[in-house]
Amino acid sequence: MREALRLAKENITDGKGGPFGAVIVRNGTIIAHAANAVVRTNDPTAHGEIVAIRQACNMLGTFHLDDCELYTSCEPCPMCMGAIYWARIPRVYFAASGEDAHSAGFDDVAFYEQIALPYPEQKTEVRQILRDEAVHIFEEWNNSQNKQEY
Repeated sequence: MREALRLAKENITDGKGGPFGAVIVRNGTIIAHAANAVVRTNDPTAHGEIVAIRQACNMLGTFHLDDCELYTSCEPCPMCMGAIYWARIPRVYFAASGEDAHSAGFDDVAFYEQIALPYPEQKTEVRQILRDEAVHIFEEWNNSQNKQEY
């Protein structure tokens, strides 16, 4: 955890981005570490956790990190939690809370609130269209001999 916190602090000191750092550990060894790169890369998905997950998956040659742990300087936002679930990371440790991030001016709490609402009540307009065509593609997936499940 101290490495994740060091990365978060260094990111501020170096003027590279937000105060967030993340470390992925496998069998007691750090295999990936990253700080928030949103501002530096103009990529709103470049949170420390996401960047570290990408690094770890690339290094290990897999899209599952089910034998790893994630240490992050702040409670993961909804996007990062989604990535953590997709990567199958079984344990996550965080330092600051989402409320702490909110107090520092970050939107995490508002995003959690929006996602919990039904689509018609969310600020972003979300509509379902062409469902029948999309369901047909899933049927093709289910019948495909080329699929790799994840």
